[in-house]
Amino acid sequence: MNGRVYVEKVILLIEDDREISQLVASHLTQESFTVLTAFDGAAAAQLLETNRVDLILLDLMLPKLSGLELLKRIRAASTTPVLIISAKDSDIDKALGLELGADDYISKPFSMIELVARINAAIRRATQSFAAASQSVAAAMLEYKDLKLDLATFSAQVGDQSIPLTSKEFNILKLFMTNQRRVFTKEQIFHFIWQEDFIGNENVINVHIRRLREKIEQDPSNPVYIRTIWGIGYRLGD
Repeated sequence: MNGRVYVEKVILLIEDDREISQLVASHLTQESFTVLTAFDGAAAAQLLETNRVDLILLDLMLPKLSGLELLKRIRAASTTPVLIISAKDSDIDKALGLELGADDYISKPFSMIELVARINAAIRRATQSFAAASQSVAAAMLEYKDLKLDLATFSAQVGDQSIPLTSKEFNILKLFMTNQRRVFTKEQIFHFIWQEDFIGNENVINVHIRRLREKIEQDPSNPVYIRTIWGIGYRLGD
């Protein structure tokens, strides 16, 4: 594959300069990436709510919603790799971007060869990190408050009560309990559990979350385990 990632890898390019955006998007498409484009921070935020993205290319100087503010929102909701591309190349700008959660920083002007290499490296690190985290809990008992999930026996219990779960319900709960500080969008839940691209049918996720709450929550209308983060998705507990 000559170091290229698979065609299903999706990159969100957030760049207000349409000429640069077209140039970068065209090159990345030739490198077998699927590229989504946004020309301001607000449009990018909307795309992130409805699309699975493997990496984000983020310009700092954006209209409507700044790159740094958008980066804060991204990091509050996901661990998707973020590569900053910006003409603001001072050490202060780089440090601020990295402190807010960016994975890498490349200054304009940059070569396409270097950009593709940085993208591949960031996606590879993210994939390896997720795989390592999954392996580390392969034989563990996951716990949160009174909720326990036994990954060896595929069983769950709240307090002393055993809870029967379907395979999808079990895997959704496992996803939350192995990422206890992470907020997941409905699209991300669908991607991780069904291993397919999200086609916009939110009802599938809504039904599974409702049924899971009915089984594990004392009061499903006021959940303490699977909490709704309005406008974003779901997370485990507080």
